[in-house]
Amino acid sequence: MGTFKIEGGHQLSGEITPQGAKNEALQILCAVLLTDEKVTISNIPDIVDVNKLISLLEDLGVKIQKKGKGSYTFKADDVNMDYLQSDQFKQDGRGLRGSIMLVGPLLARFGKGYIPKPGGDKIGRRRLDTHFEGFIKLGAKFRYNREEYFYGVEAEKLTGTYMLLDEASVTGTANIVMAAVLAEGQTTIYNAACEPYLQQLCKMLNRMGAKISGVGSNLLVIDGVDKLGGTEHRMLPDMIEIGSWIGLAAMTKSELTIKDVSWNDLGQIPTVFRKLGITVEKKGDDIYIPIHKDGYEIQNYIDGSILTIADAPWPGLTPDILSIMLVVATQARGEVLIHQKMFESRLFFVDKLLDMGAKVILCDPHRATVIGHDFKSTLKATTMTSPDIRAGVSLLIAALSAKGTSTIHNIEQIDRGYEHIDDRLRAIGAKITRV
Repeated sequence: MGTFKIEGGHQLSGEITPQGAKNEALQILCAVLLTDEKVTISNIPDIVDVNKLISLLEDLGVKIQKKGKGSYTFKADDVNMDYLQSDQFKQDGRGLRGSIMLVGPLLARFGKGYIPKPGGDKIGRRRLDTHFEGFIKLGAKFRYNREEYFYGVEAEKLTGTYMLLDEASVTGTANIVMAAVLAEGQTTIYNAACEPYLQQLCKMLNRMGAKISGVGSNLLVIDGVDKLGGTEHRMLPDMIEIGSWIGLAAMTKSELTIKDVSWNDLGQIPTVFRKLGITVEKKGDDIYIPIHKDGYEIQNYIDGSILTIADAPWPGLTPDILSIMLVVATQARGEVLIHQKMFESRLFFVDKLLDMGAKVILCDPHRATVIGHDFKSTLKATTMTSPDIRAGVSLLIAALSAKGTSTIHNIEQIDRGYEHIDDRLRAIGAKITRV
């Protein structure tokens, strides 16, 4: 189990460039299975979860060539479907939640797809019902081996249909879209997710020859085609990492420029940070955070009531950013209620913040009230363990602002989502060591 040693209390400065988007990568990489032609993808983040998926694709028989930093070509012209029944796949697929998105393209192109029950973060349940209900509506038969926790879908032919999703699941929508592009006839998906990463997937599939309309809305119409071809695709910068660096700059009273952020795809993130009192300046396609030497003050609602920050389907606030905002609020002037609607365990890392001296009241598994210190009392260094990717980075930000030297164990969780984070933080002045 890896460990970070962090000497907190230092001001940072300089520029930092966000990695490619993890959540986009997991969708886009699975989509290469939809064609036997070459697909070139760039700005792929060098992180554990993405590298695991690339290894899974290679074990499936996909020919992969690295062209440069973050750039690969994929050619799925000789896929080994027998691998899906192997013990190795059952082991490797279980360690990666994103592996569920292999099922849609495999079902569409080869008539069957299997997956072990995915593991991953300890952030609560992530239902797979939306995925499989969509496949069943397209004509697939569902199989589930309870002893091995092994799921499967099979179909001689997929047929387009109308479906109303019970939740606007991003991965569920992506999976169903990838299955529907090769189905016979027209598929209509209502209550579809419309996050920028899902839009990126649809645009890529359209360049490959798919016929998807309504991209960017919650009503997608897909006219099935017989075959898809190759394409080139560049991934967006990771909006969660961008939010992490905004929070880091504010908490450490640092001047920081975040490069090439793709402002139009950030949604509510800059707006909500501004509600926390943080100055977020747009400079071209960069974000500039000045030194907040006098701290930052949380806005109340216009009637004077306490601000609530809650996640919601796009274009609402993404749930992955809430733990960052919670940590940032611990040093603000004022109070805020953080409402994490989607995952019931994602706020349980606040006990570590309490150990550091933060004032946080965990109301229930989904809500926490934060009373800011206004930097009048700095957080104290402590020893902690990262429970998941986003909480791990939130604790890292807290440690970089804290007085003294903190220790974070289980940093493999952080490595699953953030590319060479210690090297990149040292480049802007952070005192962090990997043990």
